[in-house]
Amino acid sequence: MVERKAPDGKTLRTDHQARSEDPLLPAFLARPADAPVYHGFPLVEESRTDGWCYGAITEFEDPDGCEAGDGFVVAPDGSRAGLVWSVGTFATEALSEPDQRRWGVYAVAFPQAVRNVADLVTCFRAILPELQGIHSRLRVRTG
Repeated sequence: MVERKAPDGKTLRTDHQARSEDPLLPAFLARPADAPVYHGFPLVEESRTDGWCYGAITEFEDPDGCEAGDGFVVAPDGSRAGLVWSVGTFATEALSEPDQRRWGVYAVAFPQAVRNVADLVTCFRAILPELQGIHSRLRVRTG
């Protein structure tokens, strides 16, 4: 199996069960026409909270503590948004406005480094109220 890297050198965490339109390419590069954005990257089911779930794009498990990464969130209605996270304390910032595929991409602050799934779940749940608020405001605006 080929280990794939993001442009920043981080290892991509791919869903090997996801369907690809081209058997020579991973699903995230050959996404079926009916697949949602971020198809080919796995959901971290342990993070599922009140119907919300974190999806991992870059590897987050690191015994030394991962301090930044890329992921996405799936809302209970199935809509998705991208997440660029790093450890710190800063206001959530829109990096990309909503479009037909997703309700935006957001820079978010995780409260601690991530070593394992349990840490990821803690961090995801810490930012979840902010994501729920953004999603709610956008849904009211777009009706």
